[in-house]
Amino acid sequence: MWGRADRAVKLLGINIPSVLRMTKGMDLKISRRLCIKPQEESQLQPRSRSHLRVPGHKPTDWEKRFLLWAGHFKKTEDIPETVSIETIRAAKTTLRVKFSYVMIALTILGCIVMVIKGKQAVKRHESLTSMNLEKKAQWREEATQSTSAKP
Repeated sequence: MWGRADRAVKLLGINIPSVLRMTKGMDLKISRRLCIKPQEESQLQPRSRSHLRVPGHKPTDWEKRFLLWAGHFKKTEDIPETVSIETIRAAKTTLRVKFSYVMIALTILGCIVMVIKGKQAVKRHESLTSMNLEKKAQWREEATQSTSAKP
């Protein structure tokens, strides 16, 4: 079995393409010339923006509220004219986390309220099956009254 594999490797070694044959004895890192972008393309691109620009973003009213609610600033007057995008993203992330905590707390509170209401209904001997049976009995009575009133 191994003899056949050796023969196949030898056959493939003979038919190696010329690019691979050149790199057979060389380091592969050197022959990565096809993966590198030519420098001509980068020189052709016009430079419309200068790199000396101050990074910043003028926050909208909602983003100012986000910054206040997240606790980054105490008052609206404390917020500067331009704020970095990372600060706004951090404020939004903080608000997402706070909102998810509020939703978790409301879900747990809703579950507790439903358990309490269910226990109170059991004490009054109310259940969904008994309510359903009462409704069906009422519908039957209405159906029999409507059929007897038609003749």
